[in-house]
Amino acid sequence: MDYLTLRKEVVEAGLLNRQYGYYALKFIITFGTLALSYVLLATVDSFVFQLFNAAFLAFAIVQVGYMMHDAIHMQIFSDKWKNDFAGILTGGLTVNVSSSWGDAHLLHHKAPNHVDLDPDVNMPILAFSEEQALQKKGLAKFLVKHQAFIWFPLLTSVAFIMRFGNTVTLVKNIRGKRWKFHLTEAVFLLAGCALYFGVILNSLSFTQAIVFLLVSNVLTGLYMGTSFATNHKAMPLMKGRLDFLHMQVLTARNVKSSPFTDIWYGGLNYQIEHHLFPSMPRNNYGKASKIIKTFCRQQSIEHCEAGVFQTYKDILGHFHRIGAVLRNPDATRATTAG
Repeated sequence: MDYLTLRKEVVEAGLLNRQYGYYALKFIITFGTLALSYVLLATVDSFVFQLFNAAFLAFAIVQVGYMMHDAIHMQIFSDKWKNDFAGILTGGLTVNVSSSWGDAHLLHHKAPNHVDLDPDVNMPILAFSEEQALQKKGLAKFLVKHQAFIWFPLLTSVAFIMRFGNTVTLVKNIRGKRWKFHLTEAVFLLAGCALYFGVILNSLSFTQAIVFLLVSNVLTGLYMGTSFATNHKAMPLMKGRLDFLHMQVLTARNVKSSPFTDIWYGGLNYQIEHHLFPSMPRNNYGKASKIIKTFCRQQSIEHCEAGVFQTYKDILGHFHRIGAVLRNPDATRATTAG
C-alpha cells in the first residue's frame, strides 16, 4: 500500500509520461559525440592525439550504452517494439553489445542485492559477504583476500568480457522463440563491429590500432564498471523477501546530483528513483527524487545518498572488510566469539 501511495503521487505529477523531445535531443548529442570521435580518427594524423581520442571514444560508447539501458527499461518509448529497436540501434550498431545482457539485468531489478536471486552479487572472483568469501577456493580465494586492491584493475576487463559474453548469449538466443528479433540484432551487431573496426584499422597502422583498441576498451570497462558499481555495492544484502518499496530503497544508493554526475552516470546516480520506477524517463529523476525523499522521511525509510568519493570509499572499505575473513581468519573468529 505504501508503494501504491507513492506511485499515485508520482503519476499525478506526470513523471512517468514519455519525454520524446528530451530523448530526441539526447540521441542527437550522444550519437554526435560518437560520430565526432570517428571523424577525428579519420582526419587527425597524430597518434598521441588519437590516444586521447581513445579515451573520448570510451566516454562516447558508455554514453550510448546508457541510452541502451534506457531502451531496455522502456524509458524512451511507450511501445515495446520501438524500445527494442532503440536497444538494437544503440547496442548492436554502436556499442557492439547485444541487448541480451538485459535479461540478467532485469533479474537484478526484481531482487536487488538478494544473495540467491541477484546475479550481480554472485560473481566468481568477488565476495560481497563473509559467507561468500569463505566459499571461495583456489585463485578466487586469493583474489577475494585482496579484492579491495584488485577491484579497479578488474574493471578494466569489463568491456572485453561483456562483449564476448553477450555475443555468445546472442548466438544461443537465435535458436530460441524470438529468433527473428535476435537475428536482426545479430545483423546490426555485425554491421556495428564492421564500422568500429573498419574506421580504426583504416585510420591507424595495425600496431597503432591495437594500442588504440586496448586503451579505449580498458577505459570503457573502467568507466562502465565504476558507474554501475555505485548503485548497490556495499549496500545491505538481503536473504529474505521484503516488500517492493523497502527492497528497492534499502539496497540502493544515490550519488549526489550535480550537472557533472547527471551526465557522467547517465542518470544512474538516481538509482533509488530508477529502481522504484524503472520506466521513468531519465530527465524526470530529479523531480521524482524530491517526492521520494519526502515520502521516505515520512515513512522512516532510510534513503541513502553519498558524494562520488565517499561512494567509492565505502565500496573499497566494504571489500576490504569482507576480504579480512580470509586474510586473518583467526582474528575474525576471535572477534566474532567475543
